[in-house]
Amino acid sequence: MTDVDEKLIEDWTSDHFGTIGVETKWGVEIDEAGERGDTTEVILESRLAAALRRLNPELPHSSIEEAVRVLSRPPYPTLSLNNRWFHGLVTDGVEVEYRDASSGEVRGGRARVIAFGDSTTNELLVVRQLTVATASGKVIRPDLTVYLNGLPVAVVELKNPSNIHADLGTAIDQLGRYMETAPDLFVPNLLLAVSDGMLSRVGSITGGRSRFTPWRPLNDAGGDAPTLEALIHGLLEPATLADYLRTCVTFEEDERGDIVKRIAGYHQFRAVRKTRARVLEHLKPPFGNGDGRGGVVWHTQGSGKSLTMLMLAAALIREPRLSNPTVVMITDRTDLDDQLFDTFASGRAPLRQTPVQATSREHLKSLLDRASGGVVFTTIQKFAEVHGVISERANVVVMADEAHRSQYGFVEGGARWMRDALPNATFVGFTGTPLERDDKNTAHVFGDYADIYDIRKAVEDGATRPLYYESRIVTLKVDEEGARAAEEELEHLLDADRRGAESDDRIRVSMESLVGAAERIERLAAFVVDHWEKRRAAMEGKAMIVTMSRVIAARLYESIRVLRPDWHDADDQRGAMKVVVTGMADDPEPLRSHMRTKAARKRLAERFKAPDDDLRIVIVCDMWLTGFDCPPAHTMYLDKPLAGHNLMQAIARVNRVHGDKPGGLIVDLLGLTNELADALATYTQAGGTGVAVREVQDEAVPVMQAAFEALRDFFHGCEYEQALDAAPGEVLPVYLRTIDHVFGQDDGWTRLNKLVKELSAAFALAVPRPETEAITPHLAFFQRVAAMIRKRLADESSKGTGHAQRRDVDAAVRQVIGGAVAADEVIDLFAVAGLSDARLDILSDEFLGRVAALDEKNLALETLRKLLNDQIRVTERRNLVQSRKLREALEDAMRLYTNKAITTAEMISRLIDLAKQLREAQRHGEELGLSPEETAFYDALADNESAVEAMKSDALRLMARELTEMIKVMPKLDWAQRESVRADLRRNVRRLLARYGYPPDLAEDATQLVLRQAELSVDAE
Repeated sequence: MTDVDEKLIEDWTSDHFGTIGVETKWGVEIDEAGERGDTTEVILESRLAAALRRLNPELPHSSIEEAVRVLSRPPYPTLSLNNRWFHGLVTDGVEVEYRDASSGEVRGGRARVIAFGDSTTNELLVVRQLTVATASGKVIRPDLTVYLNGLPVAVVELKNPSNIHADLGTAIDQLGRYMETAPDLFVPNLLLAVSDGMLSRVGSITGGRSRFTPWRPLNDAGGDAPTLEALIHGLLEPATLADYLRTCVTFEEDERGDIVKRIAGYHQFRAVRKTRARVLEHLKPPFGNGDGRGGVVWHTQGSGKSLTMLMLAAALIREPRLSNPTVVMITDRTDLDDQLFDTFASGRAPLRQTPVQATSREHLKSLLDRASGGVVFTTIQKFAEVHGVISERANVVVMADEAHRSQYGFVEGGARWMRDALPNATFVGFTGTPLERDDKNTAHVFGDYADIYDIRKAVEDGATRPLYYESRIVTLKVDEEGARAAEEELEHLLDADRRGAESDDRIRVSMESLVGAAERIERLAAFVVDHWEKRRAAMEGKAMIVTMSRVIAARLYESIRVLRPDWHDADDQRGAMKVVVTGMADDPEPLRSHMRTKAARKRLAERFKAPDDDLRIVIVCDMWLTGFDCPPAHTMYLDKPLAGHNLMQAIARVNRVHGDKPGGLIVDLLGLTNELADALATYTQAGGTGVAVREVQDEAVPVMQAAFEALRDFFHGCEYEQALDAAPGEVLPVYLRTIDHVFGQDDGWTRLNKLVKELSAAFALAVPRPETEAITPHLAFFQRVAAMIRKRLADESSKGTGHAQRRDVDAAVRQVIGGAVAADEVIDLFAVAGLSDARLDILSDEFLGRVAALDEKNLALETLRKLLNDQIRVTERRNLVQSRKLREALEDAMRLYTNKAITTAEMISRLIDLAKQLREAQRHGEELGLSPEETAFYDALADNESAVEAMKSDALRLMARELTEMIKVMPKLDWAQRESVRADLRRNVRRLLARYGYPPDLAEDATQLVLRQAELSVDAE
């Protein structure tokens, strides 16, 4: 049976690239062919120049050379700035000047870098194990580097699917280290990808782990799994890659001014391609013979619908058949128009023009009554005010956000007048919720679904987080007759909301009076304060409180302020709580104090979206319930009767992806269980499957309890509970005994780490359910134990980068409830064990004696094993022979211990002996009068006992010194990958051995060992 390893995955990948006509080469082949001057160069300039000549035959040789120089010299100090700059050159061309051969005039133009119309003129090349060196001598070797016309546009890191420690997260962390080490390779980068063959994820240079999303097949025939094959055939194929590069990349600046690169997920790319094709198919004359119905794109809330709209607009604008079209973006509310416009304005580069927001009906008419071009934003209401034909052009594409909503007035209203004003336009509808089965109007205007991305798939892909539901109704004591009347009024409201109709004002006032009664608001405030403080203790983030009216919002704020005065601040730049509503200057207090300008609300939104900002709670009525993204928000207190689309739109505010956030919690304060069930039924009927909202009572609490029981079973016989009530001076020995128990279990640390993460995630969702109270102190203890082990004894294989490791520790400790411990206060396991003052010299007799004397033998064993592993790993870079012997001895001992052939005490004794051997091995070079580098070659030559007998020690020392000098004068390239340089070194080593009379029958083995040691020596520099 063939073993599965990374090389096999690489070979398999190379074969698949061959099936789509893409050549694969080894990095060594590229360098031996002289395609780079040295390993610090990342662009294959000869291939780039050849592509520029193919694509720009009208340009002289000097202009081609100038374009190559520009592309090879990024001007900015940071990778993200240079990446944005480079992407602009690749998509729009490099500005050049040249003298016309016939007229002698100096002309200006742009040198095309990529062919987007005819991809056959592009050259795609995949390079395996490309060596990239930095000026400081550091080296990286990505598994696959994808070159498009000589530019490294993608880097793919592969992992062994059979190795449980080599997961995709590890591959993502490795790409992060590559970017830190050799950022020049990533200046032209379009995308990053990781795969183990079975699973594949794609991300950008600015995206963290959570932003790497699965890449699934773009068509149903390709199945559904995000395999490496799906990645190659659905994205890295030449024509597809060029299309993706031009239309599916945007750059924005976040609230700190940092550049964020956003690239399309597979569902967004699929929607852009399918909808563009449908628009072209349904164009009206003279551009086509269609009916103007461009289709409906249903992408569930939180899955990047606004970004998909931007990318589709960019794709349509660049479509030659549309001859510079006008794209009209329609919403039905001013705040949504502002939000969508901000998305387009901040990521406008792919549009090749600045979008314009219509300020009035006259302005809208002037923007649309033009020959061609433009991206125009408006609300549907402006069409209601403008009658008659505005433009008869057929290259106008109208894209309507939340196209299903009744506010559009499909039969008689804005949507009807919009179609009359643009009779030859093509209409595309976008929605975050599916069309209802009896909705004929939306289909009449937009046609059938062009693409569907439902809740189940979004959660499965990690594009959104699951939603959890908790019913915590805050009631008001009334008599039975009053209760019946309130129920009837509530049902009337909900029914009106379902139909999109306005409910009777008299009933609304009566219902608001009931919900907004002073006693109920006070009880509601007390509940929210208690609930939120427990939630935030379990998981950092933000919360939204949705009230029935603006007045209730203001009064609730005042009630919470009484309970928590430090949450209030009159300054919008400070304070943990704000009310966000619209209003007028004559509104009564306390409502009037919460009135703000549009600009002020925007600044508040920036504060609320910033994870580290102190603004934690916002109280809203209608604003921010649709089209508002705040990834850190994980809790919504719902105290407003909503149903259908409006309900699903609102609760989706807390399903965004953010860090380790496990999901969003909806706290139902009015009793909306039936309305939620009805809304979910609509999703299922429309084609969506799976459960969109999960009840905390049904899932999170039982999962938490099961995880807790699993941990109790894990710690059976440990009696760790003594630490829960122990005095400070008595608790540390309990930690030691507990950690000793962990390492006494089979695969104990791996199991504990997994169990604690499972309990932490479920606990964070279940808080503040009463069931969490008994578990709180236990979880705090478990997390401290895990943090202590992670800080000192976690295997390197279980860590990501240093940043990822720090983040994991922070996350673990932050979620401790029973007396939160700051990350820098994690107890040092060495200090607890009394080893802190000796840990700098772990091979000293004093340190080894202290470890041997520990009562906790499993902890002593794990400490020695970990520290010896670290030492051997360091030694491996310096002395191959020493480290090999020591590692073999360590593995032999571990094998005996695992098979129960030796006791824990015997194993500790063996490890101590091994540590002493390591110490002596490090000293023997000094005794020979050799440097560490010379000692490594001495050991390589003396590895065979027959050679030692035949050669004198003095001769071996002289040979070691000559070898060291020989390596020092080798070319300062990554010569270990250059076969010609290796061949020269091999010849020189053989001559050296022959000159000193090294036994001929042993010379070849010695030569190979010396070569391997030389490679390690160069890599360690």
